[in-house]
Amino acid sequence: MLPLSSDERRELRARAHNLNPVVSIAESGLTESVLKEIEVCLKAHELIKIRVYGDSRENREAYFAQICSELDAAPVQHIGKLLVIYRPDPAGNAAVNGGKGSKLRNPASEPRRTKRSFQG
Repeated sequence: MLPLSSDERRELRARAHNLNPVVSIAESGLTESVLKEIEVCLKAHELIKIRVYGDSRENREAYFAQICSELDAAPVQHIGKLLVIYRPDPAGNAAVNGGKGSKLRNPASEPRRTKRSFQG
């Protein structure tokens, strides 16, 4: 498991607040295909939410620990039936912040162009 400081954990919890669960663990439990799907989602997003359908708190804690140990991820939060997991992308090509900041913008030195200046 990846160690996280309390400040990092707080920041990740804040980032995960608006996320929807991308993987669900149902009555079949934590199967090989579910682990594979979690792996794919971690590669794509780094920070994910997982919904666990089941009433046993012990099972949810066991799933949380097993996912983090097998996929070398960091446990961020376990609240109710939701698990939040983080694993930084070593290549740095994940869709962090939804691609914000990747747009090319005009430098501040250029004046703004109006609609009519593009028409002519």
